[in-house]
Amino acid sequence: MKHIHSVRGMHDMLPDVGKCWFELECILRNIVTKYGYQEIKLPLLEYTEVFTNAIGESTDIIEKEMYSFLDRSGKSLTLRPEGTAGCVRAGIEYGILHNSIKRFFYYGPMFRHDRPQKGRYRQLHQFGVEVFGLSGPIIDLELILLVRNIWKIFNIEDKIELHINTLGNKVVRSKFREKLVQYFEDNLRFLDIDCQRRLKNNPLRILDSKNPNIKNLIENAPSIIDYLDAKSEKHFFRLCELLNKLDIKYKINPTLVRGLDYYNLTVFEWLSKDINNVQNAVCAGGRYDELVGRMGGKSTPAAGFALGMDRLFNIIKDTINPPIRNIIYLLHSSETEIIVKIMKIADDIRNCCKYDVIVHGDEFLNINNHLKKAYKNNAKIVAILDEDTFIQGRILIKCLSNNSDQYINITEIVNFVNNYIDVE
Repeated sequence: MKHIHSVRGMHDMLPDVGKCWFELECILRNIVTKYGYQEIKLPLLEYTEVFTNAIGESTDIIEKEMYSFLDRSGKSLTLRPEGTAGCVRAGIEYGILHNSIKRFFYYGPMFRHDRPQKGRYRQLHQFGVEVFGLSGPIIDLELILLVRNIWKIFNIEDKIELHINTLGNKVVRSKFREKLVQYFEDNLRFLDIDCQRRLKNNPLRILDSKNPNIKNLIENAPSIIDYLDAKSEKHFFRLCELLNKLDIKYKINPTLVRGLDYYNLTVFEWLSKDINNVQNAVCAGGRYDELVGRMGGKSTPAAGFALGMDRLFNIIKDTINPPIRNIIYLLHSSETEIIVKIMKIADDIRNCCKYDVIVHGDEFLNINNHLKKAYKNNAKIVAILDEDTFIQGRILIKCLSNNSDQYINITEIVNFVNNYIDVE
């Protein structure tokens, strides 16, 4: 039989990695809840129009990367490629966004049919934050501060830098688009096939090209900041002023446009400084004040970000330490009464103590093999109940931290374990 592999670009998470990943999730959850964000759980599947209406049909995600298919009723469904559109859809569907301030967070897998490489997967994981009902630059600032505090907790501030830009409003983008198209048409011979296609459909996305051959061309392209109206300019430079006052280092990057059509005004990215890391955007976001109205809701200001958990994990995996668990091994022989007794003891300890309980038995194997497993799993205690000790009403306790053995009454084991934790 042919060996079965996981789908390309999707990978398993084995227990050793899973422990660190779970710790990462807990840390992120704890941070955002302190800012007043509440968790919203979104479905993996949405009607395809949720994303085509929100993200924009001329974006790479819609054109090339979505996993879409027809269900049995002929309706087009899509595995979510990002979380913002689904969050907005849920907010509109349940009528919870208009004339209120809402802060949500979510995390989980997203799916994009992209070319797999380090830091870029077809099943990726994102931690997203969305806030609705706040229109000024102060909430933009809060989002940036929130992310910076994440870097502080993981002690990676010096490994990541902040880039910001503004996309203005519809009128600003329309004027800028005309100037940009003219500039690139004048230099059409330098553009690759992909950029020539974007010139017709979404010229701003040329600024995001990773083609090194047109790097200088992009750097010399018109800057949207030169075309801002008074309101957009005030919003952006107020944010810059606040960042300066709080001593947050940043770089104004005129080529930062993001790959989704729904952004306006502030956009930002936190980029890894690792020159060997091609996929260096660890976190990105900005404002999308027009999206709720575009998707059928009442006009509502909004902003948010998505953090790439896979990319963050690759940066911190050698430093994140999951909490050490208190583990007790219960070993027993195969007598029915002993099995029943040991299972009751295990549940009593789980319910009353701060221990994870691992039960081994049925076939009472070599005690040394069990002890090796217990040591390997950093167990604190091994408790052994066999025919002789059961008849005596006792259980053998082996404390692995000091290699001591003692017999105690079976009825005293819960108190013993609790006291042992206190001593430890």
